[in-house]
Amino acid sequence: MVDDPTARRRRWHWRTLDSAADGLALDLGLYAVSATFAAITAVTSTLLPHRAWGAVAAVGYLLATLTVIAQLLLRRRSPTSRLTGLPARWTVTGLAWAATTLLPLAWQSIDRAGGRTDRAQEEVLVVEQAGARLLEHGTPYLGPDAIAALPPGEQLMGYTPYQPGMAMFGLPRALLDTWWTDSRVWFAVGTALALALAVAALRGTPITAGQATSAATQRRDAALLRGVQAATVLPICALTLATGGDDLPVLALCLLALAFAAANRPGRAGLAVGLAGALKLFAWPVALVLIVWGLTRRAGTRVAAGAIGLPIAALLPALLVDRDALTENVLRFPLGHGLVTSPAQSPFPGYLIASALPAGRLIAAALLVAAGVAIAVRLARRPPRTAVATALICGYGLLAAIALMPTTRFGYLLYPLALLTWAPALHRPVDTPNTAVADERSGRTTSA
Repeated sequence: MVDDPTARRRRWHWRTLDSAADGLALDLGLYAVSATFAAITAVTSTLLPHRAWGAVAAVGYLLATLTVIAQLLLRRRSPTSRLTGLPARWTVTGLAWAATTLLPLAWQSIDRAGGRTDRAQEEVLVVEQAGARLLEHGTPYLGPDAIAALPPGEQLMGYTPYQPGMAMFGLPRALLDTWWTDSRVWFAVGTALALALAVAALRGTPITAGQATSAATQRRDAALLRGVQAATVLPICALTLATGGDDLPVLALCLLALAFAAANRPGRAGLAVGLAGALKLFAWPVALVLIVWGLTRRAGTRVAAGAIGLPIAALLPALLVDRDALTENVLRFPLGHGLVTSPAQSPFPGYLIASALPAGRLIAAALLVAAGVAIAVRLARRPPRTAVATALICGYGLLAAIALMPTTRFGYLLYPLALLTWAPALHRPVDTPNTAVADERSGRTTSA
């Protein structure tokens, strides 16, 4: 089947931009724009943890920018220098993540342990309180009566709008009060571990002798680096992990699940996305699409065992200990029926419709349902047969959901941005004769 020429041109333009100066040109743009964003955040943000992050991260991004400029100058003089190649770009990415995420994270954690109260976002406190409740009562949730008994200004902090597994990141703080038990430290550990496993899984995908092995490996590793940059040094991810962080291990586990799918390991893909789903609801749509992917390979049961089984296993203890508390926190509050409403109010279309039009909340909900139906029809008619198609459906689907939800946050954009950037890294470099190759756009297979 012949690709759509328009789509082929779009891919060509992106590859041309991404590979300009062997990828260094886009690296320069990423770090330079990020440095500007961090500097503006340091000066203008109304959130003190964000301002503190920006002050440190701006320097880190600036150093990365200057490093890439030096690489570009060196490349002009010596195009084959090892200091400008892909391994060097990986090194700069790692150092940039350390300077723009891990350093401000550690600094804020140490300041907070020393008594500063403006060095963490509220979700850090919520997760740590959930860990303490889990250790003491066997459930991370307060019941509706206990939340109602709190002073009005503290009722919002009484809610834990996460799945029970998220409380595990709060357990270290419940056991020992020091800087390295800050839940953000463990969010970072979980994120780094999941991304390392994802990189190993994708790099372990075999390349056949019939291909230009070095060129195929180079393209795969370059795409993989870009995907890792999107999940680490992209400001929306770096800022989130350094100041709050609960979304990053969820995202990293979803990326790991897609990497396992690309490596044709459906059971492991299900376990990874199941772990993500045991932390936060955002992973559940990804799990659904991965199950559909598994069905196209007669492996739907293996994917579903982990993707559905692990979240259920995490919910059962909380359900048995206090069913009302679980329902209040993970259902009523996210749906806007709790004792207080969520403060997530970024000016996306769903929020603007819900707040500005008569019956706006119903209209926004109807649009969200319509988008969900459209995605379901797409999955039924043209199920994703590759990890690439799965990542694209998840990325665009979450982007539509975030845009149309009546209550949402700007930071949630890290999910679709990272998923869509991760997709090119999921192309399998194996291309053997007589192998059925799925077309990501149509969902149909063609003879290779």
